[in-house]
Amino acid sequence: MLPNTGKLAGCTVFITGASRGIGKAIALKAAKDGANIVIAAKTTQAHPKLPGTIYTAAEEIEAAGGKALPCAVDVRDEQQINNAVEKAVEQFGAYTIAKYGMSMCVLGMAEEFKGEIAVNALWPKTAIHTAAMDMLGGSGIESQCRKVDIIADAAYSIFKKPKSFTGNFIIDENILREEGVKNFDVYAIKPGHPLLPDFFLDEHPDTIIKKVESRGAVPELKEEKPQPPPKPRSGAVEETFRIVKDSLTDDVVQATQAIYQFELSGEDGGTWFLDLKSKGGNVGYGEPSHQADVVMSMSTDDFVKMFSGKLKPTMAFMSGKLKIKGNMALAIKLEKLMNQMNARL
Repeated sequence: MLPNTGKLAGCTVFITGASRGIGKAIALKAAKDGANIVIAAKTTQAHPKLPGTIYTAAEEIEAAGGKALPCAVDVRDEQQINNAVEKAVEQFGAYTIAKYGMSMCVLGMAEEFKGEIAVNALWPKTAIHTAAMDMLGGSGIESQCRKVDIIADAAYSIFKKPKSFTGNFIIDENILREEGVKNFDVYAIKPGHPLLPDFFLDEHPDTIIKKVESRGAVPELKEEKPQPPPKPRSGAVEETFRIVKDSLTDDVVQATQAIYQFELSGEDGGTWFLDLKSKGGNVGYGEPSHQADVVMSMSTDDFVKMFSGKLKPTMAFMSGKLKIKGNMALAIKLEKLMNQMNARL
């Protein structure tokens, strides 16, 4: 673990999503230096499935040595953000460090505020265990994750850097290696167990995926069965699958090695499949000839939005629009494929 140095004493840190998970971990790390923490999050009352509110987080932050300002903020509401900033300035004078959700705004903002404010993006190399991950991955997913502490330590190492350190896209493990950290098992929920790569990184090592599969994450295949003749289809779903089919290559199939089944409700719905195991790949209406590794259930409208980049699969899952059964590691691989196809859909 990265030790605290006291360098954030007196600094004000504005953290969205600080009532739980990664945001709260960063807040507690900064609080140990004596930092002022603005907790900008939505949860003001206890959630039946998710732990923590802005007020319970404030208690933990002050117990750790920091000063806390809990603010009810939905980041989709500009006025709520403005109100929280005004409260922060009123109570602490100003804020010097902010943690927001990740965005490709990093490069533009880094250039715009060069010399005044440093703007950097931080990503985990592996999945991080949070309440959201429990909901997304189901029982047992935590053994394939690291603790939120690794993000808190990585963020802390960024906070210590000068304003000239800006416009960077940083991987948590990489920056901690630069800080001299060598033992990353201390961050693992289950040391020695294979780790899932993060959802949005370009790198998904096949060796990790194979190790995860070897632990029994993939359901056994059924005997090959005749595929029902496809029915004539039309509309946005059929067009989406046509574009997907045109985008398939042997390299994509070789890199993915999975069969996906889609149970779609609504107009042009029904059962569809995407076979990325057979040579050249295949798509179609009906069930695949082998048992699917992943089954996704959603409406046809959300399916089209998801493949066109208008709806993130993770957000769809968290909001209940998407239900996933099967191998979560392979579901993550499909999200990568979607990102590559977005420009064509």
